[in-house]
Amino acid sequence: MKVTDIKTFAVDCFRTNWVFVKIYTDEGITGVGEATLEYKEKALIGAVEHIKEYLVGKNPLTIEKHFHDIYRDAYWRGGAVLMSALSAVEMALWDILGKFLNVPVYQLLGGKIHDKCRIYVNGWFAGAKTPAEFGEKAKIAVQRGVTAMKWDPFGKSYLEISNKDLNTALECIGAVREAVGKDVDLLIEGHGRFNVPTGIEIAKEIACFKPMLFEEPTPPDNLEALKAVRDKSPVPISAGERLYTMKDFKDLFELRAADYIQPDISHAGGIMELKKIAAVADTYYIPFAPHNPSGPVANAATLQLAACCANFSILEIMYSDVEWRKDVTNESLHYENGYITIPDRPGLGIEIDEDACLAHPYQLHTLRHYTGALTDIRPAKTEFYF
Repeated sequence: MKVTDIKTFAVDCFRTNWVFVKIYTDEGITGVGEATLEYKEKALIGAVEHIKEYLVGKNPLTIEKHFHDIYRDAYWRGGAVLMSALSAVEMALWDILGKFLNVPVYQLLGGKIHDKCRIYVNGWFAGAKTPAEFGEKAKIAVQRGVTAMKWDPFGKSYLEISNKDLNTALECIGAVREAVGKDVDLLIEGHGRFNVPTGIEIAKEIACFKPMLFEEPTPPDNLEALKAVRDKSPVPISAGERLYTMKDFKDLFELRAADYIQPDISHAGGIMELKKIAAVADTYYIPFAPHNPSGPVANAATLQLAACCANFSILEIMYSDVEWRKDVTNESLHYENGYITIPDRPGLGIEIDEDACLAHPYQLHTLRHYTGALTDIRPAKTEFYF
């Protein structure tokens, strides 16, 4: 079997663009991956074109060799653009191998440990502005069966936060906690916003709400800063969505800088690299909670890992999405009591519809994290998944 072509599909999804990668072979077996890289899609597509020059004509089944050679020959190594392109291609190669052998990818990685995976939802808060509105949105989510939810309540703040804005954030968390009761897990997102003293202050202030974790309190490019917050935080700290190689995670583990790790399958090397990262985390008894706010192909690939990683804890998923999500793939999820069932279809168990992807082409979207527009995450008409 030989690779004959690689194509990318950038699909508008309101807040960003999904980027799907499809690999074609001379035996008619195709594989899909996802490299969604918010706001840097054009650079990513160029990086995939470089990988195409290497991969066309080669056997798609020698995945580890291709990963090694592509990573080595990039020369600059690591980084969001190069690693996201490699991640999507690696995912698609596993999809081809699973289809070739007629087994789901998790079977190739040692088989199932988990038949289902617990999830927490992102995007449940769409349109909310005031603490009361967040509380109402949270109540609706719980009525739909949600048992864990994440959001960023910190508005426009960056590095420091005023007393007024901190009080508003605390009121928001309090309103959500009151709305959902004591049994629902709350995950507080920092988006790498704060300096060390501010991160420590916030961690102490939110402790009374008993959050499951405080995610990425400090910018991602200094793990010692993250450790400084974690050392004084009364709540668990999570991080890792903006670490791109196993070597980056090695530093995080050795520093004991986080209580949960959150590598993203679309950015940190794909399926096998995340499997290795999770395995090393397991030696430190650190739970594996993958970052997964992207599209349906990344979700399908991450579910394969959730099935076969012993230290898997919880998976992020979007609560709702653009209405055409159901058109661009054949995604089919079974959700019940806070869990998604692991699919058993060959490969990643998902296909893209190329025509539907082309019907929703790339649109320019810009970063919303420090503008106060974070809750503008969905259009007026959305699609729910459970």
